[in-house]
Amino acid sequence: MDSEIDVDTIQNAVSSMLEAFGEDPKREGLVKTPDRVARMYEELLAGYRTDPIVMVNDALFDVEYDEMVVVRDIEFYSLCEHHMLPFIGRAHVAYIPKGRVIGLSKIPRVVDMFARRLQVQERMTRQIGDFINELLHPQGVAVVVEALHLCSMIRGVKKHDSRMTTSTMLGAFRTDLALRMEFLDNISRGAQPLHF
Repeated sequence: MDSEIDVDTIQNAVSSMLEAFGEDPKREGLVKTPDRVARMYEELLAGYRTDPIVMVNDALFDVEYDEMVVVRDIEFYSLCEHHMLPFIGRAHVAYIPKGRVIGLSKIPRVVDMFARRLQVQERMTRQIGDFINELLHPQGVAVVVEALHLCSMIRGVKKHDSRMTTSTMLGAFRTDLALRMEFLDNISRGAQPLHF
């Protein structure tokens, strides 16, 4: 999306929803709710308006290193595109450079760029892997995302402890089982449980 979020339309929609719920949008506690919700969505959906070129900001470096680089336990939050309820979790990202590395802070920013959109976890996982693969042209990229989904915790099946794990393995991580196992071993050590 190239344009800014349409705050007025969101505010009007929230006012209409409040009325549809049987509430009075002019009630003291709700008067500012449409504005708060519009500003919240501006923040939660900022990934649509993130320029990946500006985000990377020339943080690509020529380095002779060809071993695995892993950034694990990257916390994120996103909104499920089916119910617009949050899902939160951790992403674990690895790549094997081919003469080029990316600045450490940029990998969590890549995760955030894709998480801060209406999403499904499967697509988000693939987008993270594809973006890093296209940016660096490494020997391989691996992404594992684990998340708790509020849409299955507070509605529907109401399962509080269920979590979803998705993965994308590209290049050497797809073809080399030992490499894949090394990555999975790296991200399994010392991981703390996810909690809301």
